[in-house]
Amino acid sequence: MTDTPTKTDEKPAHRSGFAAAAREFVLIVVGALIVSSILRAFVGQMFIIPSESMENTLLVGDRVVVEKLTDVKRGDVVVFEDPGGWLGPEESGQKRGSIGRFFEIVGLLPDSSHGHLIKRLIGMPGDKVACCDEKGRLLVNGQPLDETSYLYPGDAPSQMEFQVTVPAGRVFVMGDHRSASGDSRVHLSDVDANGNNPGDAAFVPMDKVTGRAIMIVWPAGRWGKLGVPDTFKAVPAPGPAPDKPSISLTPPPK
Repeated sequence: MTDTPTKTDEKPAHRSGFAAAAREFVLIVVGALIVSSILRAFVGQMFIIPSESMENTLLVGDRVVVEKLTDVKRGDVVVFEDPGGWLGPEESGQKRGSIGRFFEIVGLLPDSSHGHLIKRLIGMPGDKVACCDEKGRLLVNGQPLDETSYLYPGDAPSQMEFQVTVPAGRVFVMGDHRSASGDSRVHLSDVDANGNNPGDAAFVPMDKVTGRAIMIVWPAGRWGKLGVPDTFKAVPAPGPAPDKPSISLTPPPK
């Protein structure tokens, strides 16, 4: 007898090599998708800017990276889920098909869903935000903001007068293009179906905040970091945050 393999027992080396390479490729792709999904869920995510409300800081079509690990603060540009009633049915729909949504979920495409908004965080829990002082400047805890570095050219800080105290667990947001932004100000008079809780919808729950936008990554000519304007450094610390917001649609004392 001989232990030399017969022709029928032999397996072409190129076939086994191809199968091994294919398995390795699949494992690499699956592993990369898993890692990408984890990073998207817990670390960072890309979003497409859908509207003019943050011009000229952000333009329609810009792609921004949103970081999820750091706590948000005053002056950050933040992405958040619709807290309820800010977007209409068409604005809340998805633009991509199932394949496109899959690649969004695993982080290979920027999020194109219209269920998110992006604004600048003006007031943290306990902050008193008011419009405006005798010079037309927005006030946070009595400190006037110099918004010239980010406010849309020609826009006033707000055409609407108000005084609010931000409640616990919520934030007050405004777009940089104030005349084209449906932000917290617009919802200060909102009431629920029973006519209760006026203005609650104006304040975004912290658990709806996805994270802070840290960088424009596309188009290439728009690449750059998104930081906190220096004017927010002078804002005093807030007082205790109330359970319910305090809202007055009148200007602060001059």
